[in-house]
Amino acid sequence: MGATAVNEPKSEISNYVKLNIGGSLFYTTVTTLSKLDSKLRDMVLSEVAQNAETLESEGWVFIDRCGKHFGTILNFLRDGSVPLPETCVEISEILAETKYYGISELHDACEQALQKKRNRNTNITWVTLITSQNEAQKLISVSSKPVVKFAINRHNNKYSYTGASDDNLLKNIELFDKLAEKHKERGLFIKDVIGSNEICCWTFYGPGGAVKKVAEVCCTSIVYATDKKHTKVDFPETRILEETMNVMLLDTRINKSVQEHELIEATSSLNGNCRCSCSSQWSDVQWENSTASTLEHN
Repeated sequence: MGATAVNEPKSEISNYVKLNIGGSLFYTTVTTLSKLDSKLRDMVLSEVAQNAETLESEGWVFIDRCGKHFGTILNFLRDGSVPLPETCVEISEILAETKYYGISELHDACEQALQKKRNRNTNITWVTLITSQNEAQKLISVSSKPVVKFAINRHNNKYSYTGASDDNLLKNIELFDKLAEKHKERGLFIKDVIGSNEICCWTFYGPGGAVKKVAEVCCTSIVYATDKKHTKVDFPETRILEETMNVMLLDTRINKSVQEHELIEATSSLNGNCRCSCSSQWSDVQWENSTASTLEHN
């Protein structure tokens, strides 16, 4: 009976493990370390079982790694999941530790989190905001891509708007944002909010070298009533999409046949209810005539 009483406490105590990870101290159990098949489990249990030189006199198992994220690793072993940090740097640090300790499940979770953050960053669309015509001309003249400049300025409005003008103004802004997102790799999108005298106007430029205006779509006009003048803002969606496609086709960096197909598909998908005559419903003859007409005009 005496021998049994001595052995029972030893068995219970041996389940606990003290770890010194680069100077940071952690208490855990063999049960936690054994939940997953990992290099960490084999490393620690081997040291405990063999009482190797790395096992200190006080019973600490020393591992020469940074202990910054070891608590996260232990929590993952305990619970099967763990919240990851917000920054890519810290996730990458945990990724390196999981690779060393051979914890493939947490390693995969870190890689997935990093990939999501990369995808989120690549979806950012940069729109150049200008405040003067000189600034715009400099940008356009050095751009190797076609340029779409959208001038919107509410500060110079001397007259009241007509009934649908506010809605049409917002539709123009929304369309510009969609086009900038769809064609961010194709062209340079410039938004002029201060330097322009136009309330709502689209201007299209060919790529490279000199500032060459290909087309312009002005969406504002003045209408006269019996008592006063009104500013009218239109939303010529079809023409805007058409001119955008035409100017993008001037980009000679991309194979034309591939570019035409992708550009038509992308632009026609902006709005499922779009009444655009420049969708894929156009015949090849209509498309070629439209493109040639635009080039001849300029």
